[in-house]
Amino acid sequence: MRFLLTAQQRDFARSLDAMLTAADVPRAVRAWSAGDAGPGRALFSRIAEAGVFALVAPEAYDGAGPLPLELALVCVELGRHAVPGPVVETVAAGALLGRLAELGEPGPAKRLLPAIVSGSCAASVLLPGAGPYALDADTADAVLTVTGRELRLAPGHGPVQPSADPARRLARPLPGGELLFAGPELAGAADHAALWGRLAAAGQCLGVAEALLARTVAYVKQRTQFGVPVGSFQAVKHRLADTLIAVEFARPLLYGAALSLAPGEVAAAKVTAGEAAYGAARTALQLHGAVGYTQELDLSLWLRKARPLRDAWGSPAQCRAAVLGG
Repeated sequence: MRFLLTAQQRDFARSLDAMLTAADVPRAVRAWSAGDAGPGRALFSRIAEAGVFALVAPEAYDGAGPLPLELALVCVELGRHAVPGPVVETVAAGALLGRLAELGEPGPAKRLLPAIVSGSCAASVLLPGAGPYALDADTADAVLTVTGRELRLAPGHGPVQPSADPARRLARPLPGGELLFAGPELAGAADHAALWGRLAAAGQCLGVAEALLARTVAYVKQRTQFGVPVGSFQAVKHRLADTLIAVEFARPLLYGAALSLAPGEVAAAKVTAGEAAYGAARTALQLHGAVGYTQELDLSLWLRKARPLRDAWGSPAQCRAAVLGG
């Protein structure tokens, strides 16, 4: 089957790319890492105004979705620009609330979804099996926790924990909090939210891989050794070619997963995109040499995202198990 994006889809991705290129995203990432969420929240609001979070919400709640393919496309752009904040978590929270509304429980969606779509509510979510920490719980306006058959609004969070990526701030939500919903339908809604979160994370991984590859190619064209660019060396070309193959292999899997939303296909897209990002980070670090280790170089913003994103929303082992399980 031949698959091509429509002109409208490509234009949407290009418009988001242009907006993020004009914004000072590296400054927002560094501020977010230091605990200053102001520039990142301003960027978050602009992303919401562009319609990103509307892609996961039904029209009844000010959304335009659900549109998983368009969401995957924009998450690639968000990863390519290293946008900080709980973007994937807000997507998952929107998917959770939207699915509950579809199942006849519109209360939580009426309360939170319009604010999520508008960008006035940045949400984090902690689903079963995801570990004890919620991403960016210290800056989120709402932290949703699913425990058993209960969906609650966490009353706060514990201390922020260190992360391999300083822009991924982790904290334990405090127990208890306001009960938003209780019932057996919650398990299926949580699985649905995890599926959308995994798809969005796969898109971010692919974007990170693209950015690392592009920056590395540009660098090896400029750096010289023995009077010639190091990019002309055969070993360097082979390493970059392998990285490019991994990136381009992940892209159709991401699109196919977005079209089907089948758990096995989404897991395959996530593990492939995650490994592409991690491989691109290793290539970038090797070919940049010692300068690649410096925090002053913007490359570090992507290098430090690759490994945590690869493991978020399903580690490679978990995703492979999901693929084998269908």
